[in-house]
Amino acid sequence: MAEYLLAGIDGSAQSIAAARWAADEAARHGLPLHLVHARTWLDDLHDDPTQPADVRALTARLLADAEQAVRITHPDLEIRADLIGGGAPVEVLVDAAAKAGMLVLGSRGLGGFGGLLVGSVGLAVTARCDVPVALVRADDPQRRSGPDGPQVVVGVDTREPAAEVIDFAFRQAARRGAVLRVVHGWTPPPLWGYAGWVPPQTEVTQFRAIEDELLGNVLTGWREKYPEVTTVQDNRIGGGGAALVDAGADADLVVVGRRRHAPHHGVLRLGPVAHSALHHASAPVVVVPHD
Repeated sequence: MAEYLLAGIDGSAQSIAAARWAADEAARHGLPLHLVHARTWLDDLHDDPTQPADVRALTARLLADAEQAVRITHPDLEIRADLIGGGAPVEVLVDAAAKAGMLVLGSRGLGGFGGLLVGSVGLAVTARCDVPVALVRADDPQRRSGPDGPQVVVGVDTREPAAEVIDFAFRQAARRGAVLRVVHGWTPPPLWGYAGWVPPQTEVTQFRAIEDELLGNVLTGWREKYPEVTTVQDNRIGGGGAALVDAGADADLVVVGRRRHAPHHGVLRLGPVAHSALHHASAPVVVVPHD
């Protein structure tokens, strides 16, 4: 059972947004919130008159500022803030999240590409962490639930559905009182694209019906387990990543899965759907590890 929710703080506007979002989640699940800053070599510098300020003092202040920002909106929430170290930030954060229900990070891409929203640390942590990782963008005062009310969007592979991912999405929708939109992006048979051939509408309709039936079969048991959650099946022709990003444009949360096992050469990487969602979805994205 999860002991707390963990939020990584680095002083950026994105990490403050992540802390506030994590506080909402902690309150929703009845868990304490643990704010942490992963120590780097900069934090170990001694006082230096050539430096504009003591780095360690700045570190303590950024944690205090993050805690204060959260307490304004969540005065009754149990919160602790710590500086943690002992290794590279990625490994430190992964280890710290071992007993957490979720790790929440700010979504901040570097390098000047406006559409890329996640930096290297966020990607590395998400690929290695054994608990769900949420990536949250800086607060957007104009962002609201869509016209149909709160909505959670989850990507599902009908051929290899991941129970951990589906269960997480249903639980999130239930706690938020949200509609759960279940998205499945599928690719037409290769023959359709050969020499630019366009299939007749009757065949498109038949394949859509098959894919919709497969998705319905996947959801049958889950709908019985969570009868209070309204679900919408959303089958789309095209890649799963693009389908998920498009469907999540007005969502409160996007949920996607990641396999725990290491692929070739023992290197942990995110799959293409998770990678696309993290970089391009406008809503907070939670990546759920599964077997």
